[in-house]
Amino acid sequence: MTERTAVIVGGNRIPFVKAGGAYAQASSIAMLSAALDGLVARFGLAGTTIGEVVAGAVLKHSRDINLTREAVLGSALSPHTPACDLQQACGTGLEAVIYAANKIRLGQADTAIAGGVDSASDAPIVVGEGLRRALLRANRSRTLPQRLAAFSSLRPADLMPVPPAVVEPRTGLSMGESQALTNARWEISREAQDELALTSHQRLADAWDSGFFDDLVTPYLKVTRDGLLRPDTTLEKLAKLKPVFGGAHGTMTAGNSTALTDGAAVVLLADRGYADAHHWPALASVVDAQVAATDYVTGEEDLLLAPTRALPVLLERQGMTLADFDVIEIHEAFAGTVLATLAAWEKSGLGTVDRAKLNVLGSSLAAGHPFAATGGRIVATTAKRLHQCGPGSRGLISICAAGGIGVVAVLEGC
Repeated sequence: MTERTAVIVGGNRIPFVKAGGAYAQASSIAMLSAALDGLVARFGLAGTTIGEVVAGAVLKHSRDINLTREAVLGSALSPHTPACDLQQACGTGLEAVIYAANKIRLGQADTAIAGGVDSASDAPIVVGEGLRRALLRANRSRTLPQRLAAFSSLRPADLMPVPPAVVEPRTGLSMGESQALTNARWEISREAQDELALTSHQRLADAWDSGFFDDLVTPYLKVTRDGLLRPDTTLEKLAKLKPVFGGAHGTMTAGNSTALTDGAAVVLLADRGYADAHHWPALASVVDAQVAATDYVTGEEDLLLAPTRALPVLLERQGMTLADFDVIEIHEAFAGTVLATLAAWEKSGLGTVDRAKLNVLGSSLAAGHPFAATGGRIVATTAKRLHQCGPGSRGLISICAAGGIGVVAVLEGC
């Protein structure tokens, strides 16, 4: 079989907004369909059957069991386009791209769309265990007396819903609380976190002003630009914010941590030969990827530093070093996550990252972080940047995720 290369043709996302804002009434299916339709319009794909669409969401209702397929059916793509849901916490979008690229490489598809969506505004509300069991018993009952009897043992406390919480089941700690422990372990200062956050906002604002996102973002519900972006923020303003994690003397604030966000992002991939034959652009090729996990439950390793275990494996397989990359994207779950990752890479002997190559267009601290959508945003942005850098330029993407998971990938400019 002729060797096949999976390339990034382009991407599309809707602007990201803070939870409870402009997208508060929008479903995940609607947002993902909107991101797909923006891509369809950009590349003239209306009525086209794509090899497969793969996407997912972290905060997912039971009614959304077939979320990606429903989003496809709600878009202008051909209804013959198959779809599947994939979920790997914050790594979902990047893992979806890897999944799609591998199918293209194997000849199982010539085209694919990968991405993700999340709505923190529409997080599922779970009922208590007592009410859940009563509801199931009532649903199985055949008569009214049986249905009433199913609820007879309920207490008032059983009627209280369980509020949504993004915590690790094994430790009971939120990501922010876990990162606070990491910051202390790696001696990450408040000043360094605020400086990184400021740079993220400045760079993202510059990218928007320069028109970089004109062919990567389509408006949605009258929103035309990322709603969390603060181009006028300063170190002085960031320094005045109170800690939100790590106690009264913690270093993590709302300014150097990502906010709960709504949004969707997708990426169009194709076999290089297919893209050329159809006069599609090839921004970058998907070279390789690696996933790893940390043993964070024991407390011996850090929840959000799994990319530090994945990267050495990937670099060794590719015969590369950190110095070989022209663009490096580290997901800004928290400013401290990026700084601890850099410190861990350096301590392990992988080398020092040139900050001029790091998150050059801003990242999650400024754009927001709709969990499953972040990977699609980063891949599309990185691919376009590499295309601007020229053929052979290399990009590294690193994303941490809940559960102590890390995903890293290498792209090469076309």
